[in-house]
Amino acid sequence: MLKIYSWNVNGLRAVIKKGAFQDFITKEHPDILCLQETKAKQGQAEIDLPEYEEIWNSAERPGYSGTAIFTKIKPLSIKNTLETNKNFEDQFGNPLTEGRVLTAEFEIFFLVNVYTPNSKNNLERLNLREKLWDKEFLEYLKKLEKQKPVVVCGDFNAAHQEIDIARPKTNHHSAGFTDEERRGITNYINAGFIDTFRYLYPDSVRYTWWSHWGNARANNVGWRIDYFFVSESLKNNLKSADIYEKIMGSDHCPISIELEF
Repeated sequence: MLKIYSWNVNGLRAVIKKGAFQDFITKEHPDILCLQETKAKQGQAEIDLPEYEEIWNSAERPGYSGTAIFTKIKPLSIKNTLETNKNFEDQFGNPLTEGRVLTAEFEIFFLVNVYTPNSKNNLERLNLREKLWDKEFLEYLKKLEKQKPVVVCGDFNAAHQEIDIARPKTNHHSAGFTDEERRGITNYINAGFIDTFRYLYPDSVRYTWWSHWGNARANNVGWRIDYFFVSESLKNNLKSADIYEKIMGSDHCPISIELEF
């Protein structure tokens, strides 16, 4: 059984300082751990995980964005760009310089770790998100899938359905729950990628992110915006999907899947 975890840590150094990161790893023993919003470069965070290979894609801008993969299984190859067209890079910033995408190739599948750009509170990036990011990222996943199955995880910065957000009625025009962003998630599913948690638990109301405002986490006023998607061909390999709401240290909580090969 292969256990893969994903967690937007919202600053890895801060999570480590709180003790949450090491405690989580010690308890769960993931085979592979994908992190988003690391806000650090390799060597800036005090990590004591000798059994894991560390793979980093940090933003050039200090204290911003970034992804990382910690794995007990050595990847066949690593890629830290989408290979996007120039127009995408001009409009959205190069994913390479912002550290938003990290792909590890393993024997049976590609693992893609993503930190999706936020549309921002005034929705100034919504059109770019819909027309460029979501479109290009899906094309990238389908390109990989021509070679072998894909597992993609991370912070997608969008809740898909009303069941995925505590207060849907008042948020239809809010970043993360606009029709355009929700359609982006639908497009992944229509392209053959399975939302693993919703596939196994179609009626379960659970969240992965809570605002810092209004005691949202204590009152469980949350959003499910962190996902594991897998290629249709891996459906029968999927054995579990989970959300770890009790793990603190970030405004997001970890999520996981188990795959059996």
